[in-house]
Amino acid sequence: MHKIEPYYKWEKYYSVTRDEDSPFFGKEYEIMEYTNDIYGYYIHPYWDYMGSETMYIKILFADYNQRVVVIEMLGEWNDALNNDIMFFKRNVIDHLLKKGINRFILIGENVLNFHGSDDSYYEEWFEEVEEGWIAAINFRDFVQDEWSKYNIDWYINFGGNLEIDNWRTMKPLIFCRIVDELIIRRIG
Repeated sequence: MHKIEPYYKWEKYYSVTRDEDSPFFGKEYEIMEYTNDIYGYYIHPYWDYMGSETMYIKILFADYNQRVVVIEMLGEWNDALNNDIMFFKRNVIDHLLKKGINRFILIGENVLNFHGSDDSYYEEWFEEVEEGWIAAINFRDFVQDEWSKYNIDWYINFGGNLEIDNWRTMKPLIFCRIVDELIIRRIG
């Protein structure tokens, strides 16, 4: 797991450490020191701790004028034992909502499992995006199946045309525009 890095080629467009509105503003990364782990497996130091012992994130891009953010995720999304959605919502999402973000793109290729609980934090998040949306890109099929069992699909758009394998080849604003257009088609 230590070789799985968050996507870094958008750093010329956005840096979470230089964004004064980011919850990780000013953070310094020690590239030679691996301290964070998931179940005893060290992870790359560029992943950001957001309160959960099993799930880490990286804000890849944020545009406050466009009101959109792209967040890559790593680990096990465990609401049953660790209440990961609570940590994610309170420590990251609430901060971004206060800064005006109302469109959230979650990239989940490295989310290895999901254990559900209730949907109250998802419902709260959904209600707070006001004229926005939450999209999940490239989450594994079995994660999406579990989300459906816990009615997360009422709050987060995923699957179907939101499987965008070539997202890394796009500039961030183009990727965000494409996701926006796909979501508008779904809800419009």
